[in-house]
Amino acid sequence: MGADPLDAGAGSILRQPKAVWATAGASVVAFMGIGLVDPILPSIATGLHATPSQVSLLFTSYFLITAIAMLVTGFVSSRIGGRKTLLLGLAFVVVFAALSGTSGSVGELVGFRAGWGLGNALFVSTALAVIVGAAAGGSAAAILLYESALGLGMACGPLLGALLGNASWRYPFFGTAFLMAVGFLCIAAFLKEQPKPARKTSLLDPLKALGHSGLASAAVSAFFYNYTFFTVLAFTPFVLDMTPYKSGAVFFAWGVLLAVFSVLVAPRMQERFGSLKVLGGSLVLLAADVVILGYGNHTTAIVCTILSGAFIGVNNTVYTELALGVSDAPRPVASAGYNFVRWFAAAAAPWLAPKIEEWTDIHMPFVVAGITAVVGALVIAARRRVLRHEAHAAPAPHAAQKGAAALAD
Repeated sequence: MGADPLDAGAGSILRQPKAVWATAGASVVAFMGIGLVDPILPSIATGLHATPSQVSLLFTSYFLITAIAMLVTGFVSSRIGGRKTLLLGLAFVVVFAALSGTSGSVGELVGFRAGWGLGNALFVSTALAVIVGAAAGGSAAAILLYESALGLGMACGPLLGALLGNASWRYPFFGTAFLMAVGFLCIAAFLKEQPKPARKTSLLDPLKALGHSGLASAAVSAFFYNYTFFTVLAFTPFVLDMTPYKSGAVFFAWGVLLAVFSVLVAPRMQERFGSLKVLGGSLVLLAADVVILGYGNHTTAIVCTILSGAFIGVNNTVYTELALGVSDAPRPVASAGYNFVRWFAAAAAPWLAPKIEEWTDIHMPFVVAGITAVVGALVIAARRRVLRHEAHAAPAPHAAQKGAAALAD
């Protein structure tokens, strides 16, 4: 049996150049921005006199722009280089996060979040490649560091949102702008320009990659799964109806489970049971969890929200590795095409879930989310021969390439 890839980089993960720590630190803050608004969604709705469906557009605008930007980031970074792309993305985030805190209406806030999403897409789509290129101790240590930054950011985002948002819903946006400005200065000071790729990426390359049956199947399944994921992330805070502190604590625990199961548990489960079985089983368990969340009492809803982090962590890891392993396209191109499809569900769910509640009742959004998770599992089951065949036929991804799609999780 081969050595555990996590162990391979564990000894050297702390011995990194300043450029790597600067990029990893900025990555933590970038991923914090995804869940930052979770505990303050009710406060934003109250402060701006908006409905839940209007406030949920904060996620919709953010991820809609992120999805579209997946076609652009490779085009940009292959022409101006990784360092300039990181700085450009950070500059967008600083400006639009600060503007978000000054919003006088929900429409303004939604628009500023869209600009924020563009900056975040430029940054996170480039950060892993930069870390791998500058890290000491090999790509295993670099990927472990990046995935740790991802998990830490997803866990700490709701916590920061709660701590600052308890005083005012505007403060988390200003806090993020400040932290990203610090990240901008650190990267400008410590990171040297990385070599540009030998071949420039065109805008259509990610779409052409989706012509591959295995990659298209993984993307379609992930589309339905992402609807479930972002129903939990964007709609559950309204169901829990808790103070920012309490809601932040719930989603902090959710993020910790997501990080642990993504980085530590999922690889071991894949090794023992196989990726497709793990993914199918986790999707079915997630479906059951969200339906129970929707019909249970308040305590049950809290427990199921936290528990969903474990299933989401497993799914994120397996989906990204599956997407990178089934296609013979260059890994960054395959990742961009795959994420282009699945982020549209992340944009749709936050808006549709409150609308479904308005049309029916508070339980139905979670029933729909359970159904979409099952549909995702059925796509995997129906296409398992293609996915398994293509995964074995495609060249095994290098460790650095294998981690590339983790940026979108």
